Amino acid sequence: MRSLPLAKALPATVFLVSLCAVPAPAQDPAFARARENARRFDDIAGRMDRLMKAWLAQADPRTLLLPDRLPGGSRGLKPGDPTRLYTPHNSGADLYPYLILTAHLTDPELLHGRMLEMLRNEVRYTTVQDSIPGSLELTTGELGPPSLFGAGEYAKDGLLAVTEYLGRTPWFYRMVDMTADAMGRAPVETRFGNLPASDAELNGDYLQVLVRLATMTGDSRFLEWARRIGDAYIEEVLPNNHGVPSSKWDFQKHSGDGQLRLRDHGNETVVGLTLLFALENDLRTPRAARYRPVIARMLERVLASANPDGMLYNQVDAATLKPVNEGLSDNWGYVYGAVYAFHQATGETKYREAVRRVLGNLTKYRNYDWERGSFDGYADAIESALYLVAREPVPQALDWIESEMRVMTAMQQPSGLIEHWYGEGNFNRTAMLYLLYKSQGCRPDRWLPGVGVGASREGERLYLHVAAPPGWQGKVRFDFARHRRVLHFARDYVRLNEFPEWYTVDENRLYRLRTGGRELLRLGSELIEGIRLEPGDWTLEPLPPPPYGRRR
Repeated sequence: MRSLPLAKALPATVFLVSLCAVPAPAQDPAFARARENARRFDDIAGRMDRLMKAWLAQADPRTLLLPDRLPGGSRGLKPGDPTRLYTPHNSGADLYPYLILTAHLTDPELLHGRMLEMLRNEVRYTTVQDSIPGSLELTTGELGPPSLFGAGEYAKDGLLAVTEYLGRTPWFYRMVDMTADAMGRAPVETRFGNLPASDAELNGDYLQVLVRLATMTGDSRFLEWARRIGDAYIEEVLPNNHGVPSSKWDFQKHSGDGQLRLRDHGNETVVGLTLLFALENDLRTPRAARYRPVIARMLERVLASANPDGMLYNQVDAATLKPVNEGLSDNWGYVYGAVYAFHQATGETKYREAVRRVLGNLTKYRNYDWERGSFDGYADAIESALYLVAREPVPQALDWIESEMRVMTAMQQPSGLIEHWYGEGNFNRTAMLYLLYKSQGCRPDRWLPGVGVGASREGERLYLHVAAPPGWQGKVRFDFARHRRVLHFARDYVRLNEFPEWYTVDENRLYRLRTGGRELLRLGSELIEGIRLEPGDWTLEPLPPPPYGRRR
């Protein structure tokens, strides 16, 4: 299999990332930026680690599972709430997975110890039917009924993110079997086959998972299940709901509630349908031609519902596209990610321009109160932007990300907690997205206080700064084309719960690293595994393609 090119071609005006052939002077602005990015990396990793440890201290002593809410805080336990409730759709989906990813960065022993023990206990104590979980009252041990909603949310919002970054781990196999068992018990009868639900949220959850599992596993069941959901919406729901998904749909009466929800708990089907189309288009199937005009109309109507800046409302009337309320969706980038993926699949530039337009207007929304003062609105809105600027580095959007990260991180308490609820996993998710942007995907094999990796980029050149205390003996790891090597996608489509690829190395290409008078020559596969780099400024660039030796 041929590897992908080293890195996507991004405008040099935004990412000054270079590992040059000639050592750059200390005052080089690219290195100055890399040093500042290393400082931010260290600060953000420390915040992630504090939040993780604060939550693990609150774990149930018997199962090690985490309750959905803790006493205190603006969104913690209230009088009358179940005191120690674990649910797969809350703590399982939104908190635990991002503590796994945090441990991978800051405490590998914790990852392979405590985090795996939590998975064992989650399987042991919450499994109700086959591999389908239920909610668990941690104090009494009472287990609720099997929850297809819990399985779908846990897979889409949690296990997908872990798999996108870590690949085939025990959490991947948990997702595979749980999804297959849930789809085997899909209860909603339609002429297309049984579906998991009658609402756009859960059907969209499963659709996003099924498309990834279809390419990752090669198991034909996952593609067949994805097509079942896709056909139901392409052939029935969208044509009969003004071209957009209905929040609720009765497949027996063939009618819905006439509402299009564009934030969480509704936008999932827009995202899932577009990703399925992209896969069908890559496979050159007849479905691709059939789906394309329907997906295009759906996206055009979604864009037509936006405010003058391109921002999406939380919910609109499907017929008139008028907002049901004036609140703006903090998940705007999830939907615009689908818009951009459609551009990636079709080459139609108007969808790219729609994305660039909304990114260019972001500075109008500094310190915008997306969710009544909660950090979570900032986390989702910043996440939205990071998915998109990885492909379209619009300067206004990059500037906005910096200001909003300062707002969000200032909300963290000295304890590490923020609002005392499961959504704090989203803080660590967005923090990790930002941290990897600052390092262009590079990372130490284990973060410690004072350790930071920062980078800036210029084409195929990377300027890298490694900050560390005296005596540090760690390694630096580089990123690779995970969309191809892990997911087996033909293109790096924008997709929900991904970790964008900023600077990727090709496993079978040679790279030159330099610092001062020293030079190292390494394969991309070695860089991915991790190499020891002493603290300081480094430059990296790929050697020209082979043949490397002189021909005789």
